[in-house]
Amino acid sequence: MKILVLNGSPKKKSDTFRLTEAFLKGLNKNEAHEVHVVNVIDKKIAPCRGCFGCWQKGDGHCVISDDQNEILDLYRTSDVIIWSFPLYCYGMPSHCKAVLDRTIPLIKMTMVQEADGTVRHEPLADFSKIHTLVICGCGFPDWDGNFDALKIQCRNCFGKPVMVCVPETPLLNVPQAAVAADPLLARFEEAGEEYAASLTLSAETIAALERPMIPKEVYIRRVNGG
Repeated sequence: MKILVLNGSPKKKSDTFRLTEAFLKGLNKNEAHEVHVVNVIDKKIAPCRGCFGCWQKGDGHCVISDDQNEILDLYRTSDVIIWSFPLYCYGMPSHCKAVLDRTIPLIKMTMVQEADGTVRHEPLADFSKIHTLVICGCGFPDWDGNFDALKIQCRNCFGKPVMVCVPETPLLNVPQAAVAADPLLARFEEAGEEYAASLTLSAETIAALERPMIPKEVYIRRVNGG
């Protein structure tokens, strides 16, 4: 499989990307796949102008000449796309959102109404074979309420992506927390192996990946210096 990883972390030593690396290790355990990692923060990607010049051209490219067109070429030829990023203000980081905004060249102005009444733009090509996975980490001590807006956005943009939203991810880069963090990394590696076999994750697997590493009260105390 061809796998495109859009790493949206602005830091080289990323909490969230440690989870993604463990996932990729498991995914490649039984078969080596073609993995292309794009560090979005290193790319020159301007905001979308809303000019719709891409719809006039209809070639799947943006009229802005920067690094986005390279990403679009990778996007439409991939079997799996992994969006990996930390939670910023209850959504994806701005540089990552710029990539998402400028995927408009991959759809047409023409609208279609689906069986459930939902109206969407017609895709430029058949993207139904592309599988999307979202891995997002945050510094909050729990899950409830923190990822709701992101999940709605990703479902609307990607259809039915597999989403894994992980709290307490700063623990992944605290050496003293390895006793709690290492088991989570091991679970992500196992999840990657599961995903390679089925291109999805069970509800039980996702629940295990999203489970906080340490109790909420303990985490808050440690963050606050207690």
